[in-house]
This record gives sequence, C-alpha cells and structure tokens, in this order.
Amino acid sequence: MNELFGSSRAARRITSTLAWLCYLFLLVPSLIVIPISFGNPGQIEFPPRQLTLDLYRQFFTDPAWWGSMVQSLLVAVATTLLTLLLAVPAAYALARSRLPGRRGLQGLFMMPMLVPVIVLGLGLYLQFSSWGLLDTTAGIILAHIMLTTPYIMVSVLSGLKHSDIALETVAAIMGASRVTIFFRVVLPQLKAAIAVGALFAFLMSLDEVVVAYFLTGTQTMTLPVKMFSSIRWELTPVLAAVSTLLTVLSLLIALGIIALQRKTEASS
Repeated sequence: MNELFGSSRAARRITSTLAWLCYLFLLVPSLIVIPISFGNPGQIEFPPRQLTLDLYRQFFTDPAWWGSMVQSLLVAVATTLLTLLLAVPAAYALARSRLPGRRGLQGLFMMPMLVPVIVLGLGLYLQFSSWGLLDTTAGIILAHIMLTTPYIMVSVLSGLKHSDIALETVAAIMGASRVTIFFRVVLPQLKAAIAVGALFAFLMSLDEVVVAYFLTGTQTMTLPVKMFSSIRWELTPVLAAVSTLLTVLSLLIALGIIALQRKTEASS
C-alpha cells in the first residue's frame, strides 16, 4: 500500500514538473523581450549592457508607432462595444426562443471560430474592395466584430445556463414586458459573463494581425500590423518596447478574465 501511495506521489511530481517545464517553454520567449526593451536603442541585445528607457521614448514620440497604437485601441474599443450590442441580445434570443433552426443559427454565429483566419482575411479583402471599405477604420471594425462575436456569445450563453429562469417567469407573470425583463432581470445576472466576453473581444481585436493585414493601409494601420511590417522591413529595437507593453496589457486582461470567472463560479 505504501509503495502504491509512493508511486502515485512520484507520478504527480513528475507530471507537475513536466507541466511547469511546458509553462516555462511558452513563457520564456515572451519574458526575454522585457529586459531587451530596457536595453540599447541602437541594437537588439540580450542581456542588455545598459538599462535605459530610450526605446519607450522612441515609441511614444514616433507618430507612426504611437498612431498605430491609438488606432488599435480605437478599433478594439469600438469592436467590443458594437459586438456587445449584437451578441448579447442574439445569445439571449437563441437561449430562450424555440424558433426552428435555432441550432443552425447558433452554428452560423460560431463559424468565424472554425474558418481559418487567412481564408476570412482573403474573403473580406475581396468583398470590402467592392464596397470601398479597404483602408478604413469602419472596415476593420466590421471585420473584427465578425471575429469576436462568437466569443462573447459563448460567454453569454454559458452565463444564461447558470441564470435563474424562474425570475424571468415571475417578472412575466407580474406583467413586465420582454424588454423590461431583459434589462431589469436578465442583464444583472449576466454582468460577469458579459464582462468576460468583452475582455476577450477587446484582447482579440487588439492583438489581431492576419485580417487587419489584408484590410489596413498606411492610414489605418493597427499596431500588430505595424509590428509585423517592421519585422519584415526594419528590425528595430522599438519592437521590444511595444511587445512588452502588449504583454503587460494582455496579462492584466487575462488576470481580469480569471478573476471574473472565479467570481461567476463562486456565485453559482
């Protein structure tokens, strides 16, 4: 019995060690960028010989870099808000209605998660070129809405499964309209789920590069596209500072998502 217990403990230790090694393998390439971002502005070197903030100064004073960052934030915020307006009512309708073909509609909303992004980018490029939406902020936002809608819908549908439908029934019996029930009964129960979906949508829009590469131009270039172009044509050390800023922002958003998910699980 002791031998069995000891062998299971050893197996758990080996599994834990392998898991941590995998985590380090995934994290180290991203973490190396952080000390590089405080290094010599003239070249990329690790470890840095001197610690300076020159790369960050270059980023915030260069209109090309700073402008692309503002563009990315603008697109991400607009995408998140518009996707919420579309996805939350759609998810509620799919969850509560008994329309024929409801499963098919839900699958249609989820299609952008299944189709390769490069295929979506090419299709949107061909379609938007005929609509005059190439190199426009509106075109990028529309494309990102299509990409982020499934994630908000998944989050809201999950929240609806844990919501108390009896409250909606009671409100309907008391004479509340469907609109009142949605805003006064349903939405308060979905605050955490909506917040998680919104954070996912914001992060996806902020980091998305493939579709944006097809649709953007010199006037509407987002930060990931600017980084990709810089890697191809001018390998500048400023990339390390930009990568560090995006890594920190992504980490904060990921921690926010984890905290909201734990709150949801605790309340349910």
